[in-house]
Amino acid sequence: MEGQVCCMVMRINLDCNSCCRKMRRNILNMKEIEKHLIEKQQNRVSICGRFKPSDVAIKLRKKMNRRVEILEIEELTTHYEAQHEHSIINHYKY
Repeated sequence: MEGQVCCMVMRINLDCNSCCRKMRRNILNMKEIEKHLIEKQQNRVSICGRFKPSDVAIKLRKKMNRRVEILEIEELTTHYEAQHEHSIINHYKY
């Protein structure tokens, strides 16, 4: 598990149901991706997990043989870090 926890939205041309199945199969085979959402009508794929966004985009580009456009990348703090910061702040209140 390398990279920071992030969510990425990509645009990739998904013409038919077999393209969506192929995309889902490729995403499920990547162990670093924890959640995914495929929107066929908007030609968008959203994924979340611990990965380097450029590496995942390159892998999908090679496996799907289609152009991949990164629309948005959002880095997230892990739940433990956020909870730990919150407990420290509340701990020192009087």
